[in-house]
Amino acid sequence: MEKRSEPRTLITISIVCALLFVSALFAGCTSSTTPSAVTPVATAAPVVPTSEAIPVTTTVASPVAVATTAVPVTTTAAVATTSTPAPVYTYSEGNVVAYTAASLSGVSPKLATDFEKMYPGHKVVFNLAGTQALKTQVTNGAYADVFISASNSYTNELKGGGYLMNATVKPLTSNYVIVILPKNNPANIQSLTDLAKPGMKIAMADKSVPVGTATTGVMANLAKATGYGKEWNTSVYSNVVTYETSEPAVASKVELGEVDAGFVYESTYIAGSDKYVSISIPKAVNYLQTYTIGVMTGSTSKGAAADFENFMLSAAGQQDLKDYGFRPIST
Repeated sequence: MEKRSEPRTLITISIVCALLFVSALFAGCTSSTTPSAVTPVATAAPVVPTSEAIPVTTTVASPVAVATTAVPVTTTAAVATTSTPAPVYTYSEGNVVAYTAASLSGVSPKLATDFEKMYPGHKVVFNLAGTQALKTQVTNGAYADVFISASNSYTNELKGGGYLMNATVKPLTSNYVIVILPKNNPANIQSLTDLAKPGMKIAMADKSVPVGTATTGVMANLAKATGYGKEWNTSVYSNVVTYETSEPAVASKVELGEVDAGFVYESTYIAGSDKYVSISIPKAVNYLQTYTIGVMTGSTSKGAAADFENFMLSAAGQQDLKDYGFRPIST
């Protein structure tokens, strides 16, 4: 009985071993698939570039930035066209809007008072600026009844464009160029010759301004004159530190002591003789600037405008101009 049980035992042991081997093998296969669980960790890495790609969609806004950078271009163009803004004067019965060369700033209050005395019920409002700026305002559509110009070239442009009633355009007054210095004359300038000394600071008006054109004419004449010449001319221009866009602006630079000398009209010196000392320029080499006055075609108060022009050409108006350093047309 015992001999027969041994084979059975061996068979049982074999079966158990086989089962254990299969279990081990199955367990081994199962554990070999465990690393595949790491795969999601590896695939998680590409998520980083995906999240980094988000700013790329943000940079889509850059075309918007490009579009907005175009805005300053439009703004710059607008500024260029409105650099001489038009005042908002409008028609009023009996009132006159007079666009007037800036060099008449000093005399304008006296002119207004005397005009109103001669024509009770009338009033005049002066828009004072460089003639080149006034011309731009008019051609841009600004309202005016009368135009007083310090430059025949700008007057002729307005006549040619139909802005002035040509039959009303008349010579009004005239002005010579003079050199003014601060009252205390810190640079100790005694003559035109001194303007060429190194280190002098001189103010002139831009060539687009009537007094700038007149100054250029004076300088050209002096360059040909005995005692001055081309070398003097070149030295004076090298001392120019600013070119202003109106005649009063040149005078202001001198009054404030920002420059040692400035080229302006005689009328400016006479009106402000308490602020400046002057050096005259001989008539033989000077430049006589002629002013004109005319009624605007677009004026809706032509009667009052004609009255103002008549006043300006009358003995009273001419006396006011003379008192402030302006000259009659004949001189």
